[in-house]
Amino acid sequence: MTDATDPRRARLYEELATESRRYHAAFVLFNQAVADHLGLHPTDVQALSLLTVEAAPLTVRQIADLTGLTTGSATRLVDRLERGGYVARTPDARDRRRVLVSPVPERIARVTAVWDELGRTWQTLLDDHSEDELRAITRHMRRANELSRTQIQRLRALPKPD
Repeated sequence: MTDATDPRRARLYEELATESRRYHAAFVLFNQAVADHLGLHPTDVQALSLLTVEAAPLTVRQIADLTGLTTGSATRLVDRLERGGYVARTPDARDRRRVLVSPVPERIARVTAVWDELGRTWQTLLDDHSEDELRAITRHMRRANELSRTQIQRLRALPKPD
């Protein structure tokens, strides 16, 4: 257990909080630049990113849950992506009442090419880390993702401020 009153640790937490805010803002702005470059909405870029890491096609409801959008907003997102040729809707073979949304590989390649080009530069940030450090970073990212999902649900349940 760590001592929360340790001034050195408090300074590290403060520095981490500051850098975290900068990191998040930089990522949002970077995502906007990628979206602008591709002629997409920033949410569409992130939805495509999430769709391409899933093992199977998703329903609009699952996309809504994954992105935190309402089902109506998720439907409009899928409509935009379908019009752009990035996703296709197909009936679920096991339940014909359900429609599954899948990325269209040929069109996703356009987005992937941009990410791959930029990703090579991002990769250099990690090159000087040991395997243990990479595992720690991965563990942190996984835990931050889980916490973010929980905090999003919590925030959405709160009344809106005046």
